[in-house]
Amino acid sequence: MADRSKDIEVVYDKTGNKIGESEVGIASVAVTGLVAGTVVADGDYKITFKDSVTGLESEKVDVKGWTVLTAAPEAPTDVTATPTNDGAVITAK
Repeated sequence: MADRSKDIEVVYDKTGNKIGESEVGIASVAVTGLVAGTVVADGDYKITFKDSVTGLESEKVDVKGWTVLTAAPEAPTDVTATPTNDGAVITAK
């Protein structure tokens, strides 16, 4: 396995615009700002490694696609239970 301790991970969109880059030696970059449920196809993003000493960059490789997660609704608050003859009526905000 290659020594990545001096490398920077660089991510580009499919048009070649740089989206972000990692810190030296960290092989991870976050892609943010996408709407929940967005389907990203294979190759919509490209990744390279750049040597932090020489500035040389590897060839771009396609990133596998994914679907942006949809956040769960907020948890209920102000929960109340009003007793009835056979149970309760439960309300929340």
